[in-house]
Amino acid sequence: MKAPKSVYVCQSCGAQSQKWLGRCADCGAWNSFVEETPIAEAPSRGAAAALGGSTPRLYAEVDLLVADRLGTGIGEFDRVLGGGLVPGSLVLLGGEPGIGKSTLLLQAAANFASSVGPVLYCSGEESEHQIKMRGERLGVGDAPLYLLAETCVERLLEAVDRLRPRLLIVDSIQTVFSLKLPSAPGSVGQVRQAATDLLFTAKGRNLPTILVGHVTKDGSLAGPKVLEHVVDTVLYFEGHQHQMHRVVRAVKNRFGAVSELGVFEMTGAGLKAVPNPSKLFLSERPSNVPGSVVLAAMEGSRPILVEVQALVSTATFGNARRTANGLDQSRLALLLAVLDKRAGLNLSTDDVFVNVAGGLTISEPAADMAILAAVASSLRNRPIATGVVVFGEVGLAGEVRATPQSALRLREARQLGFTQCVMPRMDTAPEDGPAGLSITGVRTIGEALDALL
Repeated sequence: MKAPKSVYVCQSCGAQSQKWLGRCADCGAWNSFVEETPIAEAPSRGAAAALGGSTPRLYAEVDLLVADRLGTGIGEFDRVLGGGLVPGSLVLLGGEPGIGKSTLLLQAAANFASSVGPVLYCSGEESEHQIKMRGERLGVGDAPLYLLAETCVERLLEAVDRLRPRLLIVDSIQTVFSLKLPSAPGSVGQVRQAATDLLFTAKGRNLPTILVGHVTKDGSLAGPKVLEHVVDTVLYFEGHQHQMHRVVRAVKNRFGAVSELGVFEMTGAGLKAVPNPSKLFLSERPSNVPGSVVLAAMEGSRPILVEVQALVSTATFGNARRTANGLDQSRLALLLAVLDKRAGLNLSTDDVFVNVAGGLTISEPAADMAILAAVASSLRNRPIATGVVVFGEVGLAGEVRATPQSALRLREARQLGFTQCVMPRMDTAPEDGPAGLSITGVRTIGEALDALL
């Protein structure tokens, strides 16, 4: 039986079908199938053996190589990468349009070119003149930074062979296409093929490569999921257009900590690294206002103090609303049920709004006690003292559970001038508390509310 001349590929998950389908059976996406020409079959086992390749080696005989990190000149970006770029690594950076991905990478490329070596910046979305205009605004000097407006991956690799740069940046992977496939740029086949070619180049030449990826309307990276599996590091650029700060978060890193965070401030001269994010997020915190509490959170290996705000008001319509901004909506509903059952605070007829000030997203369970404290403070209309910081996970039985890295949270709170911390009893120890910081250990949410209110 002859192979089909074309197949239909889902642009969301990469599933294939010999006929067009309105809805993908694998991921459930509607109208996502696009006609593509299948890739040629792989060579047989004998042909593959003739091409050569690596042979199995005993684990004890493999030498351990520790490569030096290559700094980008931007401290917060190096922190997210795990200390800098690893030679031969492949990094994927995604984010909303206009959030500052190209600006950050152009700054990093200029610094890298000045300190390490030549950089090739390939853009499939902008011309050299447009990149030059941005570079003039950012103050890019006469560093060996090469610009290339190209979308063909074969011609891009020819430029790499000719220039032999120390860093390659491709903006973006969705605009690059390979001559091996007839499908349009941005399709699943083209993205997979281009990423694979760049991966072979990065590993073969020991060339660190940064790819920019588009995101879908739900915030996930566009293209096949295999793209995230191929790369070594996946970074997400987060932030709101109406706020001055931006956040780069690592969701996958083979050479560093996962969930590491880098904070930047958007200025007229580009993105500026923020070495003390806690001070930035608490700079506009009101004092002696009900419904406001400071949370000592951990993002990767860094402690960050943020303000958790809550507003409880009588429900105007039939069903009470629960709205969370920067927090998990279902987690808020669970905690309100615990507050009702274990602390005796009935919120069934009240609207509850919870917000993390500054636009940061908190996902760790240690934020539970801060959420409940802010809600109880707003409900009773009693403010929490300005110098108090809290953290702790709350269980369904109303117990306050231990949280990791409490010593780092306490040290950060003391450096910013806080004088009291309400935390899980299991985490308290005489050597944990820094001088000048009073520690109150609690076992239940009732004890925590009594200590705070």
